[in-house]
Amino acid sequence: MKILHFADAHIDMANYGRHDPASGLPLRVLDFLKSLDTIIDTAIGQKVDMVIFAGDAYKDRSPSPTFQREWGKRIMKLSQAQIPTLLLVGNHDISPAIGRAHALQEFKTLQVPFIKVLDSPCLLKSEDLWNLPLQVIAMPWIARSGLMAVTGETDSKEAFTRIEENIGELIEGWLDECDSSLPIVLTAHASIEGAKYGGERLVMLGNDLVLSGSLVKNPKFNYVAMGHIHKPQDVNESNQPPVIYPGSIERVDFGEIKEDRFFVIADVEKGKDTKVEWIQLTDVRKFIDRRAVLTSSEEATKFLKDALPNPKEMSEAIVKLTVEYPREWDSLIDESALRKYAETAFEFHLVKRPQSEARVRIAEGQVVSSLSAMDLLEQYFDSAKISNADELKKLARDIISEED
Repeated sequence: MKILHFADAHIDMANYGRHDPASGLPLRVLDFLKSLDTIIDTAIGQKVDMVIFAGDAYKDRSPSPTFQREWGKRIMKLSQAQIPTLLLVGNHDISPAIGRAHALQEFKTLQVPFIKVLDSPCLLKSEDLWNLPLQVIAMPWIARSGLMAVTGETDSKEAFTRIEENIGELIEGWLDECDSSLPIVLTAHASIEGAKYGGERLVMLGNDLVLSGSLVKNPKFNYVAMGHIHKPQDVNESNQPPVIYPGSIERVDFGEIKEDRFFVIADVEKGKDTKVEWIQLTDVRKFIDRRAVLTSSEEATKFLKDALPNPKEMSEAIVKLTVEYPREWDSLIDESALRKYAETAFEFHLVKRPQSEARVRIAEGQVVSSLSAMDLLEQYFDSAKISNADELKKLARDIISEED
């Protein structure tokens, strides 16, 4: 079985740039669609036996009809080529409200040939998979609201612990049901213990179900097709089964600046080690992130231009320049001249961070050594006028408590 595996398409990610006058689509959306076209064309050109999409077709849980049309066009090409395709529902595809349709619902409702939408945990045997010599255990994203409703828990930490235990038992039970003569693939949209996160980690904190490493690395699996984490990686590197996050199909933001983009073709055969081919998406938009600290008021704009790459290197890239400088030098930075210099860029962001010289004053009679870590942190938050200080203080107390 030759299986093409990709994930985290996020085709409606239009956070930078202009619109294309011909199609009316944001140019950044066209970047994502170009990568998606490469993946679909490869699946058809190489006549793969199956495509597994491991979740997050969109960024928005309620994508506009225009974006749904563009996604639908490409999935229909797989259907017309009679390539069996599994679409796993990810956290960006599903509404947090119980009972609402998810973003991939139309493929299930219309029963599109050769397309199967996986929106609940299930075991798919050969007869469920167009009689392919394969079995698939699917674990789509489980929404927090659904999780709380099912478990009856009011504490989210307890609910997550219980559901993670239940998932382990469910998967182990399904493995016992599987036909030992056919290969088994696990596909899930979730985090895995020990996986490395990319720049998307900040938006996922506190909302993740985490699968244990031992669960996904079970040697009964021949391949594990993951989605959700944007950093490409094999969580079980150099071992069997491969536990693969192919990553997002385009750079989503500056957090992914150093990572290349991939999709994967896995050669799965019972009784043999699974071979994985990483296929790099080479035509992705370049991001450039530069930082500069102004230490002299002389020729400030020239100094900042020198901190940027040359115009040729910036051509069609998304460029960010972050500048730290004394607040009183604000007028020395010629923003229009910098934008003119970076005009070959697809988009240029100038992030100005004026610095004020301020020191935290400790009350008379106190010494630092007499204050607790929490006391010092609260004094810092007060002096820095942090807007969400109460939330940060609560988080800090939790961390300090855990350390103690």
